[in-house]
Amino acid sequence: MPALRSTNHIGRITWLGAVPAQRENIRSAPLAQAFAGYAGFEGDFHAGLTRPACVRVRNLHPKDTEIRNTRQLSILSAEEMAQIAAAINLPKLDPALLGASIVLEGIADFTLVPPGSRLQTAQGTTLVIDVENGPCNFPAREIENERPGHGKGFRAAAQGKRGVTAWVEREGPLALGDEMRLFVPDQPVWPHLD
Repeated sequence: MPALRSTNHIGRITWLGAVPAQRENIRSAPLAQAFAGYAGFEGDFHAGLTRPACVRVRNLHPKDTEIRNTRQLSILSAEEMAQIAAAINLPKLDPALLGASIVLEGIADFTLVPPGSRLQTAQGTTLVIDVENGPCNFPAREIENERPGHGKGFRAAAQGKRGVTAWVEREGPLALGDEMRLFVPDQPVWPHLD
């Protein structure tokens, strides 16, 4: 029996981007296509098989300890971005300001898909969802720089809607318009959560 269950939920890639390795800020540069290698998108600031531990795993590892890189990519939902934009009184949000790698359209409540889920293209390119990418001040600053008065509300508006981090399980190409099928772990939710 497979450990992952195929779903009928399919997202279409509406935006691709990469944060330059020599970055000045969190902004990503738009791409028409990208190759998802085992280390992520080549030349991206977040690429690599390993990374230094950061504040997000401080209860597990001392800062800068080398760990497996499960945050090679930042994947967001077009629908959730529209909800965030409406909440901070903007007509739309530019994915570049959020440091996005991929924006998908068509999967409801995308940020809440279970960790360990997979997204797979028809060509077989497969991404593993790690965890929710919690809202932080970096995108808020970029939004505020572009649209003064709107960035300050980002963190509150993006709670549960900021997308997920992911890593590459099977290498392959990605392009605007590609469809990605969602596969979810075939197991119940652990019953001992608070």
